[in-house]
Amino acid sequence: MSLANLNVDHDGVEVVPQFIDVEAMTALQLEMMNLEKTLSSKNKRGGIRNLEKKSPLVLKMSQSSDVITLAKRYLSGKPQLVRAIFFNKTPSSNWLVSWHQDKTVAVSKRFDLPEWGPWSLKEGVNHVQAPLAVLDDMITLRIHLDDSNTFNGCLNVIPKSHAQGLMRQSEINNIISQDNIFTCQVKRGDILVMRPHLLHSSRKAITPTQRRVIHLEYSSYTLPVGVDWA
Repeated sequence: MSLANLNVDHDGVEVVPQFIDVEAMTALQLEMMNLEKTLSSKNKRGGIRNLEKKSPLVLKMSQSSDVITLAKRYLSGKPQLVRAIFFNKTPSSNWLVSWHQDKTVAVSKRFDLPEWGPWSLKEGVNHVQAPLAVLDDMITLRIHLDDSNTFNGCLNVIPKSHAQGLMRQSEINNIISQDNIFTCQVKRGDILVMRPHLLHSSRKAITPTQRRVIHLEYSSYTLPVGVDWA
Protein backbone atom coordinates (compact mmCIF):
# COMPACT_ATOMS: atom_id res chain seq x y z
CA MET A 1 0.00 0.00 0.00
CA SER A 2 1.34 3.43 -0.93
CA LEU A 3 0.49 6.86 0.43
CA ALA A 4 -1.22 7.64 -2.89
CA ASN A 5 -3.82 4.97 -2.10
CA LEU A 6 -4.81 6.44 1.27
CA ASN A 7 -7.54 9.04 1.80
CA VAL A 8 -8.71 11.08 4.75
CA ASP A 9 -12.29 9.75 4.80
CA HIS A 10 -11.18 6.13 5.10
CA ASP A 11 -7.67 6.26 6.52
CA GLY A 12 -7.43 9.66 8.21
CA VAL A 13 -4.49 10.67 6.00
CA GLU A 14 -3.67 11.40 2.37
CA VAL A 15 -1.16 13.30 0.26
CA VAL A 16 -1.79 16.16 -2.17
CA PRO A 17 1.26 16.10 -4.46
CA GLN A 18 3.09 19.22 -5.62
CA PHE A 19 0.59 21.67 -4.14
CA ILE A 20 3.16 24.42 -3.57
CA ASP A 21 4.96 25.75 -6.68
CA VAL A 22 8.69 26.40 -6.88
CA GLU A 23 8.44 30.19 -6.54
CA ALA A 24 6.27 30.01 -3.41
CA MET A 25 8.48 27.25 -2.00
CA THR A 26 11.63 29.32 -2.40
CA ALA A 27 10.02 32.32 -0.71
CA LEU A 28 8.81 30.19 2.22
CA GLN A 29 12.23 28.59 2.67
CA LEU A 30 13.90 32.01 2.78
CA GLU A 31 11.39 33.43 5.28
CA MET A 32 11.71 30.37 7.53
CA MET A 33 15.52 30.60 7.40
CA ASN A 34 15.41 34.26 8.42
CA LEU A 35 12.87 33.53 11.16
CA GLU A 36 15.03 30.77 12.64
CA LYS A 37 18.01 33.13 12.74
CA THR A 38 16.07 35.64 14.84
CA LEU A 39 15.05 33.11 17.51
CA SER A 40 17.18 31.53 20.18
CA SER A 41 17.74 27.77 20.11
CA LYS A 42 15.56 27.49 23.22
CA ASN A 43 12.59 29.14 21.53
CA LYS A 44 12.77 27.12 18.35
CA ARG A 45 13.57 23.68 19.76
CA GLY A 46 10.78 21.33 18.72
CA GLY A 47 9.07 23.97 16.63
CA ILE A 48 8.17 27.62 16.23
CA ARG A 49 4.64 28.19 17.55
CA ASN A 50 2.21 30.96 16.62
CA LEU A 51 3.84 30.98 13.20
CA GLU A 52 1.09 33.04 11.57
CA LYS A 53 1.94 35.86 14.00
CA LYS A 54 5.67 35.71 13.18
CA SER A 55 5.65 35.10 9.43
CA PRO A 56 3.64 37.41 7.13
CA LEU A 57 4.16 34.95 4.27
CA VAL A 58 2.71 32.02 6.23
CA LEU A 59 -0.24 34.16 7.32
CA LYS A 60 -0.90 35.13 3.70
CA MET A 61 -0.61 31.53 2.53
CA SER A 62 -2.88 30.24 5.31
CA GLN A 63 -5.60 32.65 4.14
CA SER A 64 -5.11 32.05 0.40
CA SER A 65 -8.02 30.74 -1.65
CA ASP A 66 -6.07 27.62 -2.70
CA VAL A 67 -5.27 26.55 0.86
CA ILE A 68 -8.72 27.44 2.22
CA THR A 69 -10.38 25.51 -0.64
CA LEU A 70 -8.22 22.50 0.16
CA ALA A 71 -9.05 22.62 3.88
CA LYS A 72 -12.75 23.01 3.08
CA ARG A 73 -12.79 19.61 1.34
CA TYR A 74 -12.47 17.92 4.72
CA LEU A 75 -14.60 20.15 6.94
CA SER A 76 -18.32 20.70 7.47
CA GLY A 77 -18.18 24.48 7.02
CA LYS A 78 -15.91 27.48 6.57
CA PRO A 79 -12.29 26.71 7.59
CA GLN A 80 -10.78 28.80 10.37
CA LEU A 81 -7.07 28.64 11.19
CA VAL A 82 -6.59 27.08 14.63
CA ARG A 83 -2.81 26.83 14.89
CA ALA A 84 0.37 27.22 12.82
CA ILE A 85 3.75 25.70 13.74
CA PHE A 86 7.08 25.35 11.96
CA PHE A 87 9.18 22.19 12.45
CA ASN A 88 12.75 21.64 11.30
CA LYS A 89 14.99 18.68 12.14
CA THR A 90 18.64 19.68 11.86
CA PRO A 91 21.95 18.35 13.26
CA SER A 92 21.60 20.77 16.20
CA SER A 93 17.85 20.24 16.70
CA ASN A 94 17.00 16.60 16.11
CA TRP A 95 14.27 15.02 18.17
CA LEU A 96 11.82 12.14 18.25
CA VAL A 97 8.08 12.34 18.88
CA SER A 98 6.42 9.36 20.56
CA TRP A 99 3.10 7.97 19.41
CA HIS A 100 0.26 10.35 20.24
CA GLN A 101 -2.90 12.10 19.08
CA ASP A 102 -3.10 15.88 18.71
CA LYS A 103 -5.92 16.64 21.14
CA THR A 104 -5.38 20.29 22.04
CA VAL A 105 -6.54 23.44 20.28
CA ALA A 106 -5.54 27.09 20.68
CA VAL A 107 -8.28 29.56 21.65
CA SER A 108 -8.54 33.24 22.54
CA LYS A 109 -9.55 32.80 26.19
CA ARG A 110 -10.41 30.23 28.85
CA PHE A 111 -13.95 29.04 29.49
CA ASP A 112 -15.63 26.40 31.63
CA LEU A 113 -17.59 23.73 29.75
CA PRO A 114 -17.88 19.94 30.19
CA GLU A 115 -15.40 17.85 28.15
CA TRP A 116 -13.05 20.82 27.61
CA GLY A 117 -9.79 20.44 29.50
CA PRO A 118 -7.19 20.30 30.87
CA TRP A 119 -5.90 23.76 30.02
CA SER A 120 -2.35 24.99 29.45
CA LEU A 121 -0.60 28.21 28.42
CA LYS A 122 2.01 28.07 25.61
CA GLU A 123 3.78 31.30 24.63
CA GLY A 124 0.90 33.26 26.14
CA VAL A 125 -1.78 31.40 24.15
CA ASN A 126 -4.51 29.33 25.81
CA HIS A 127 -4.47 25.66 24.78
CA VAL A 128 -7.13 23.15 25.79
CA GLN A 129 -7.85 19.49 25.17
CA ALA A 130 -10.97 19.51 23.02
CA PRO A 131 -13.91 17.08 22.83
CA LEU A 132 -13.93 14.51 20.03
CA ALA A 133 -16.60 16.45 18.12
CA VAL A 134 -14.14 19.32 17.71
CA LEU A 135 -11.32 17.09 16.45
CA ASP A 136 -13.65 15.34 14.02
CA ASP A 137 -14.25 18.75 12.42
CA MET A 138 -10.55 19.63 12.16
CA ILE A 139 -7.92 18.98 9.53
CA THR A 140 -4.14 19.33 9.57
CA LEU A 141 -2.17 20.40 6.49
CA ARG A 142 1.55 19.60 6.69
CA ILE A 143 3.33 21.59 3.98
CA HIS A 144 6.73 20.10 3.19
CA LEU A 145 9.57 22.42 2.25
CA ASP A 146 11.97 19.46 1.83
CA ASP A 147 11.69 15.84 0.78
CA SER A 148 10.66 13.88 3.88
CA ASN A 149 11.86 10.29 4.29
CA THR A 150 13.14 7.72 6.78
CA PHE A 151 16.60 9.30 6.78
CA ASN A 152 15.49 12.77 7.92
CA GLY A 153 12.76 11.73 10.36
CA CYS A 154 9.50 11.71 8.39
CA LEU A 155 6.08 11.22 9.99
CA ASN A 156 4.78 7.73 10.81
CA VAL A 157 1.04 7.10 11.18
CA ILE A 158 -1.46 4.35 12.00
CA PRO A 159 -4.11 4.57 9.25
CA LYS A 160 -7.74 4.52 10.48
CA SER A 161 -6.72 5.03 14.13
CA HIS A 162 -8.62 8.34 14.27
CA ALA A 163 -11.86 6.35 14.00
CA GLN A 164 -11.26 4.92 17.48
CA GLY A 165 -11.80 8.26 19.19
CA LEU A 166 -9.67 9.66 22.00
CA MET A 167 -7.41 6.98 23.44
CA ARG A 168 -5.65 6.30 26.72
CA GLN A 169 -1.95 5.45 26.61
CA SER A 170 -2.67 1.74 27.15
CA GLU A 171 -4.92 1.75 24.08
CA ILE A 172 -2.27 3.54 22.04
CA ASN A 173 0.34 0.98 23.10
CA ASN A 174 -1.95 -1.86 22.06
CA ILE A 175 -2.56 -0.40 18.61
CA ILE A 176 1.07 0.28 17.78
CA SER A 177 2.04 -3.23 18.93
CA GLN A 178 -0.04 -4.62 16.05
CA ASP A 179 2.55 -3.27 13.59
CA ASN A 180 0.22 -1.35 11.27
CA ILE A 181 2.69 1.52 11.01
CA PHE A 182 2.78 3.50 7.77
CA THR A 183 5.75 5.68 6.85
CA CYS A 184 4.79 8.95 5.16
CA GLN A 185 7.55 9.64 2.67
CA VAL A 186 6.65 12.74 0.66
CA LYS A 187 8.30 15.17 -1.74
CA ARG A 188 9.13 18.83 -1.40
CA GLY A 189 5.99 20.80 -2.29
CA ASP A 190 3.60 18.02 -1.21
CA ILE A 191 0.96 18.54 1.46
CA LEU A 192 0.25 15.72 3.87
CA VAL A 193 -3.39 16.00 5.01
CA MET A 194 -4.46 14.26 8.23
CA ARG A 195 -6.98 14.27 11.03
CA PRO A 196 -5.27 15.64 14.16
CA HIS A 197 -6.28 12.66 16.30
CA LEU A 198 -4.78 10.12 13.89
CA LEU A 199 -2.02 8.32 15.80
CA HIS A 200 1.33 9.64 14.61
CA SER A 201 4.98 9.82 15.60
CA SER A 202 8.40 10.53 14.15
CA ARG A 203 11.89 9.21 14.83
CA LYS A 204 15.07 11.19 15.07
CA ALA A 205 16.67 11.85 11.72
CA ILE A 206 19.35 9.29 10.86
CA THR A 207 21.20 11.80 8.69
CA PRO A 208 19.84 15.17 9.82
CA THR A 209 20.17 18.04 7.38
CA GLN A 210 16.85 19.86 7.21
CA ARG A 211 13.28 18.56 7.33
CA ARG A 212 11.18 21.70 7.21
CA VAL A 213 7.41 21.42 7.66
CA ILE A 214 4.77 24.13 8.02
CA HIS A 215 1.97 22.64 10.11
CA LEU A 216 -1.44 24.31 9.71
CA GLU A 217 -4.60 23.23 11.57
CA TYR A 218 -8.09 24.30 10.47
CA SER A 219 -11.55 23.79 11.92
CA SER A 220 -15.11 24.75 11.08
CA TYR A 221 -16.39 23.92 14.57
CA THR A 222 -18.46 26.67 16.21
CA LEU A 223 -16.81 27.74 19.47
CA PRO A 224 -18.73 29.09 22.48
CA VAL A 225 -19.98 32.67 22.18
CA GLY A 226 -17.19 35.19 22.73
CA VAL A 227 -14.38 32.69 22.07
CA ASP A 228 -12.24 32.67 18.92
CA TRP A 229 -9.49 30.47 17.56
CA ALA A 230 -6.24 31.97 18.80
